[in-house]
Amino acid sequence: MTSAVQPVITALGAVILGKNQQLKLSLACLLAKGHLLIEDLPGMGKTTLAEALARTLGLSYQRLQFTSDMLPADIIGVSIFNPAEQQFSFRAGPIFTQVLLADEINRTSPKTQSALLEAMEEGQVTIDGQTRPLPKPFFVIATQNPSNQMGTFPLPESQLDRFLMRIQLGYPDPRAERELLTGTDRRIILSTLQSLADAERLTVWQQQIDKIHLSDAVLDYLQRLVTHTRQSRDFVHGLSPRGLLALKRATQAWAFIEGRNYAIPEDVQAVLPSVAEHRLRGSIEDQSRMHSLTSQLLNAVDVIG
Repeated sequence: MTSAVQPVITALGAVILGKNQQLKLSLACLLAKGHLLIEDLPGMGKTTLAEALARTLGLSYQRLQFTSDMLPADIIGVSIFNPAEQQFSFRAGPIFTQVLLADEINRTSPKTQSALLEAMEEGQVTIDGQTRPLPKPFFVIATQNPSNQMGTFPLPESQLDRFLMRIQLGYPDPRAERELLTGTDRRIILSTLQSLADAERLTVWQQQIDKIHLSDAVLDYLQRLVTHTRQSRDFVHGLSPRGLLALKRATQAWAFIEGRNYAIPEDVQAVLPSVAEHRLRGSIEDQSRMHSLTSQLLNAVDVIG
């Protein structure tokens, strides 16, 4: 069965070369109504991916460069007094968009980082005691530099947990890199991308995700994986119930991308590292070690109990 979103993945693949797995994970994150964290070195294509995703899905897009002197008002907006009308008027910040690229989020202070918490969890912001809903869909793609670089503020656990997935793009393979050198500039290709969907179509897809069937065997597998993280000494803290629900939604989204209306264990295995690795510890150091542990987790838990 051909996936309804395959044309979107193909279009994204024309801009981001050789990263089909990461593209599918990014789209799965959006379909599951989550938010995406991309950790990588500068120049890997994180910004390009965010804009390409917004363009192909026909969504409004804003990019916000985080800096050490940024304030929460720079994100959510501010009320300004209008002398002529003798009242305050609200000037919306860049968060009032459908796709928000929070670029280098760990270069700003924890206070400013926390300004995204309510928005990412509730789809709304509260300013001067008034709650303002955000556009739907609302999808945050945050990028962060490795924590060993200068001028970074590690994301606290509460902020990390707001992201359904965390991925890395990594260096391109030699074939993709040669095409970068000899082919058309990616920025030109990005500017020519056509919308293949819109907010209404995306909403329909998201509703279909909820209907992806999970058999008792797949549910048992999900629970065994989570239980193992809580009982194994390899992990300081196991996955929370919120983490389990995130893994479930991501599994359903991956099955949808694969063109099925039911999930199989391979769907769980495809999304587990990106869903679990940033939740299984409080810091983002030694990521290679955590990736090894999630691989051990998959090997330690049988698909059939």
